[in-house]
Amino acid sequence: DSYFKMRGQVSELSVKRVILAVSIASAMFLVIVVAFGAFHKQKSSPEEIASRVLDEHPLIDGHNDLAWGLRMLEFQSQTPDLNKDQPGLHTSIQKLKTGKVGGQFWSVWVPADLPEERAVEVTLEQIDRVRQMTEDYHDSLTLALTADDIVNAKKQGKIASLIGMEGGHSIGSSLRTLRTMYNLGARYMTLTHSLNTPWADSATDSPIFGGLSDFGRRVVLEMNNLGMLVDLSHVSNETMADALATT
Repeated sequence: DSYFKMRGQVSELSVKRVILAVSIASAMFLVIVVAFGAFHKQKSSPEEIASRVLDEHPLIDGHNDLAWGLRMLEFQSQTPDLNKDQPGLHTSIQKLKTGKVGGQFWSVWVPADLPEERAVEVTLEQIDRVRQMTEDYHDSLTLALTADDIVNAKKQGKIASLIGMEGGHSIGSSLRTLRTMYNLGARYMTLTHSLNTPWADSATDSPIFGGLSDFGRRVVLEMNNLGMLVDLSHVSNETMADALATT
């Protein structure tokens, strides 16, 4: 009996040793795998790292002047195919896809020295041009008016297309026009461009109001009510401060 009992203890001890050895070997293998993976991650090029990040977190570009370029070509009776790279244009559908752009704010900029009435008219034309572009290239672009639209665009493998107004002159000093532009798809407005508006100082013009006028503050509040981004590019430091204090 003692003999068999001793053999059982030895067998049990052997099994424990085998289990311990297997556990140690497995742990070492896991460490090697992790270290090997970390080594390869360190070897990734900046382009590869950026590509992986953009796959999960699509870039939204805040400004693209393609719409104005298309306007100029239209005046020359040209209708470029945006599926291909075009001379004189920095943007094509293929470039956007290669760069993994998930969302694009298309600027509907118009020259700051236009009379207000004309600026409103041309801005409306530019908004229509962007909307038409999303229809013409609906396989790749889709108009986005909400955050959910951007999420859905990614699910569909399309580039979310948003609209931004570059300069408060585009609303003709009218809150009703501001609301109309929002209803047509504009989701941000830069308060000024290179020149002052009748209600806000630009960074590149002689100051008149020392920031925002009373009406300028009403513009900012209305943008807040609409849910429109207040873009502070181009504006004076004082206009920035007034916009932040008003928001």
